[in-house]
Amino acid sequence: MKKFKLNSGNLILLAAFAAGFSILVTASTIADRSAGEVSAAPAVVNTVTDISSYNDEVTKEVAVPMTASADTKANVVSLASESPVRAPEQTAYSVKEYEAPVTMYTSDTVNVRSGAGTDYDKVGKLRWGKELTVTGETDNGWYEVVYEGITAFIKGDYMVKDLPGTPYVFVGDSRTVQMQMAVGSSDKAYIAKVGEGYSWFKNTALSQIPSYAGNGSVMIINFGVNDLGNVSKYISLINSNIDAWTEAGITVYYAAVTPVGDCTTVSNAQIESFNTRMQTELDPRIKWLDGYSYLTQAGFSTADGLHYNKDTYRSLYSYYMSVINSEI
Repeated sequence: MKKFKLNSGNLILLAAFAAGFSILVTASTIADRSAGEVSAAPAVVNTVTDISSYNDEVTKEVAVPMTASADTKANVVSLASESPVRAPEQTAYSVKEYEAPVTMYTSDTVNVRSGAGTDYDKVGKLRWGKELTVTGETDNGWYEVVYEGITAFIKGDYMVKDLPGTPYVFVGDSRTVQMQMAVGSSDKAYIAKVGEGYSWFKNTALSQIPSYAGNGSVMIINFGVNDLGNVSKYISLINSNIDAWTEAGITVYYAAVTPVGDCTTVSNAQIESFNTRMQTELDPRIKWLDGYSYLTQAGFSTADGLHYNKDTYRSLYSYYMSVINSEI
């Protein structure tokens, strides 16, 4: 028998033949499968169930190749044994569409969401008094609105049919002006002027209040440091207006005159006397904000003895808000 000796050229030819044969077999297999025939060695298949039908649950089904190696089988079985992947559960709701859109307003700073629930993504935020087109309402207390050209949802607690009063209305003198500079004007209105007192309050500020304060507004009045001697006039003027303010839905606070530092025009003893009479003789429907005691205990910083720095005004504002929010 003759012996064949393979040289490098023969090896190259054999390798090329084997590669070509493999390509033909693969093409044949693909053709069989496209014709609808069942293969003896199916590929791995991932199947995602209909999310809406299975309570937001996503499952994976895996077919193991019959001819897979031991290592491959082990890997596939490990994948199949993993816990099903679940999408986060979100609040279910239904929407009752209006026959015609209506106009409503935000009554506070509020989030706008992609669905009717706090577990849906935020798509924006609106401040008090924003006019919106409302197209429907949900069975769980949310409104369907048009927000920047898309359908979105806002919690019903923060939507009203009529333009609401500004949430917070501050009426006062230079200390109120400087508080505005320290904390800003978002969802707040300020009726205030430097160096003013009783006369300006009566003749100018009173007539401006209805333009800002309305149903749901909280009004904080702070006069007196410039004219402590007018305490009786302040009490009479405020008490004579409380009926109208209450009927308009305004909650009224009087903020105590706060302490001074090294001041030549006013003493803390005079301020304490003024505050005592105001707190005692104002109508019971007028709530009291004791900023005097707060700053006496918390401390304050003043350059001229009368006016504070921004940090002190922010601290005082935070005190006001903490008291007001605790009583809502």
